[in-house]
Amino acid sequence: MKLMKVVMIALPIVAAAVPALAERAYSPQEQKNKEIVLDFYQKALNDKNFDAASKYLGKYVQHNPLAADGPEGLRGFLEYLKKDYPQSKSEIKRVMVDGDFVILRVHTIRQPGDRGSAIVDIFRVENNKIEEHWDSVQPIPEKSMNNNTMF
Repeated sequence: MKLMKVVMIALPIVAAAVPALAERAYSPQEQKNKEIVLDFYQKALNDKNFDAASKYLGKYVQHNPLAADGPEGLRGFLEYLKKDYPQSKSEIKRVMVDGDFVILRVHTIRQPGDRGSAIVDIFRVENNKIEEHWDSVQPIPEKSMNNNTMF
């Protein structure tokens, strides 16, 4: 009987918490924005194919102060990757979408054997074109002060 009482008290609490744990459903436009950014990211960062990636670009305002602005800035960056880091790969670990914004958590490795960097890339999509980009890059340290993963 005591167990039944605990279950009856706990059940509504657990049921109320479940929606908070589930990922919300994206609107059709948010889903489209996600697809655009994921395809763009594969074509640009992994395939290093500016021509294939550029179909997704609008004005492409670049907010990273170390990167050149616009589509031509991206073209230059991809040429640099092809020349200096032809084996670089970026693995998307998490995708989040909020309206026009698509946020990626990425593990990038420039050369095989490197620990790489943890990156947060933020894209703003408007009319099915990537209009803006922000990022934050954090090198993965040799030793961690905790047992948690960066991803």
